[in-house]
Amino acid sequence: MRIDIISIFPEYFAPLDVSLIGKARERGILDIGVHQLRDWTHDVHRTVDDTPYGGGPGMVMKPEPWGEAVDAVRAAAPAPGEPRLIVPTPSGRPFTQALATELAAEPWLLFACGRYEGIDSRVMAEYGARLRVDEVSIGDYVLAGGEVAVLVIVEAVGRLLPGVLGNVCSVADDSFAPGAMSNLLEGPVYTKPPQWRGHEVPEILLSGHHGRIARWRRDEALRRTARNRPELVAGFDPADLDKRDRELLAELGFEV
Repeated sequence: MRIDIISIFPEYFAPLDVSLIGKARERGILDIGVHQLRDWTHDVHRTVDDTPYGGGPGMVMKPEPWGEAVDAVRAAAPAPGEPRLIVPTPSGRPFTQALATELAAEPWLLFACGRYEGIDSRVMAEYGARLRVDEVSIGDYVLAGGEVAVLVIVEAVGRLLPGVLGNVCSVADDSFAPGAMSNLLEGPVYTKPPQWRGHEVPEILLSGHHGRIARWRRDEALRRTARNRPELVAGFDPADLDKRDRELLAELGFEV
């Protein structure tokens, strides 16, 4: 997969050289290019923002440098085709595991990191006519810029690419993994030693009884989901629940 990122703070993306994403880049699974937006300005101050039309606080990122930057990155592509343009913004569609899976199937993603009050909306209108453009939010809060959001999205997408994770089954066991019960959070996990500071690993996990362990894990996942994200329980498909699931949810005060 090819990923291009345009930002006024390219140094923000040093973390993409480490951990799983860094290894994926070394192995050629991910080709990531980071570009300085100010390289497409033409004044001595390398200006990328101006006051908003209609008044109001803050500054808005100018369309001219964004247009030149996006055009230049597209033109420099080593292969034919167009990128999918991703613009992080609090007003965008929610970023979910399902969207991460969708983006992982794309050959080329181009991220535009906004700052201040955002990017002039004509940029999205201009490229929406010729590219797939997604304005995406990683949560109901406001950040200083889109860089943090891009790091989140790239890691969520990158770990889904074939060859990035050592164990492909890890993806299937994730919270929010696509498939039946995709709204079910992952339950608690444990490793050696069996005792630590007076806390013991649940005995069932030491039993070697795979069927009972699987049931315990599902019960704990249901408990955690009901406790931490009760709104997700309402989205459970009754067809995906067995008798024990229903009994446990009833004990927890939920009827599905």
